[in-house]
Amino acid sequence: MNMLKQVPTDPVTCGIRNRFSLLIAFLVAMLVTAAVYQTRDSVVSSDDLTTEENSADSAQENSTDSSQQHCDYFSGKWVFDNQSHPLYKGPNCSFMFEEFACEKYGRKDLEYENWRWQPDHCDLPRFDALKLLEKLRGKRVVFIGDSLNRNQWFSLTCMLDSAITPTLRTFSYKGTLIVFNAIEYNATLEFYWAPHLVESNNDDPRNHTNFNERIVRVESIEKHGRHWIDADILVFSSYLWWRWPRIQVLWGSFNSSDGIFKEVPVPRCYEMALQTWSNWLEIHINHSRTRIFFTSMSPTHQWAEEWGGPEGGTCLGETEPLTKEGYWGRGSHKDMMRSVEEALEQLQKRGVNVQILNITQLSEYRREGHPMIYRKFWNPEYRRNPIRHSDCTHWCLPGVPDTWNEILYAYLVGS
Repeated sequence: MNMLKQVPTDPVTCGIRNRFSLLIAFLVAMLVTAAVYQTRDSVVSSDDLTTEENSADSAQENSTDSSQQHCDYFSGKWVFDNQSHPLYKGPNCSFMFEEFACEKYGRKDLEYENWRWQPDHCDLPRFDALKLLEKLRGKRVVFIGDSLNRNQWFSLTCMLDSAITPTLRTFSYKGTLIVFNAIEYNATLEFYWAPHLVESNNDDPRNHTNFNERIVRVESIEKHGRHWIDADILVFSSYLWWRWPRIQVLWGSFNSSDGIFKEVPVPRCYEMALQTWSNWLEIHINHSRTRIFFTSMSPTHQWAEEWGGPEGGTCLGETEPLTKEGYWGRGSHKDMMRSVEEALEQLQKRGVNVQILNITQLSEYRREGHPMIYRKFWNPEYRRNPIRHSDCTHWCLPGVPDTWNEILYAYLVGS
């Protein structure tokens, strides 16, 4: 006998119950679906935010690059700034060249170290030795030219010197080559003596001829160029040794008796040398790897009457920069600057980009920045006639060449 009593089923009640269950199931399904979409939307929003941030960073970098590329670093004024300049102390530079060590050789007015170049419409990036060393990691930098290019090279070594552990740097002379090696960074900073860029009878950095005895092989550069081929950064400069009306050109070898000599006006000879240099760059340099710079002529301040000083005077005794806007001394030849500009324009058309460091005008103002008599004289007799033998061509360090290198830094690191 079945003891369980069967409850009769009400069709209306059953229908309500079934509809209620379906409603609950539908609502649960909606909540689950909403939760899934919310989670997915949260992830997508996070990704979108990251993308937007990256885009903003990229835009900022591109904006910085654009401003760097369009900034005219070479138009501006000198501002006295004893807070940020000098960038180093001369006596603390381990490898200071004696001819640029003005403080060591008795110069007392050191305000020339405190002037900072301020471009008109932008700022130079603050020099950071560690950032530059990191940029140069594993690279070879070669400066090629005369004693003014060497002046710039020593400036840069002093700017980097204090950032390198003393036991992790070396300095050596190798004939026409001086090498500064930052061992920790596997980076070398080199200077190669080639005052005419092409081969000449003045290719020994310690044994020079008189001005009227200078000879150039205007079509020969391979003797020098083989030392530069694998460099990552090249900084050229050649002007000082061309500042004479005429020069002897040799077609042939110095060791051959059948060479042809001809006296050529210097501007024409300079153009020929630049053509040989340009051809060598186009053929031998890896344009996708090597960055090339050319430092324009460095001015001299030999004639004080040019800026209202005494007739027969020089830069000796000057303590402040010139303030006359656009001042230009007669020692800087614009026709030779145009020759460089034309050579670089032709190179660009041939796919070789060379950035000019146009330091001439900004350096024209700095009549007080030269060593004068505050340097090592290899001939002690020179000190007996300081007016005649004042060095108004090279520059004290710290000093003006540091600014040239701050601009170089802007191109290498700031962009």
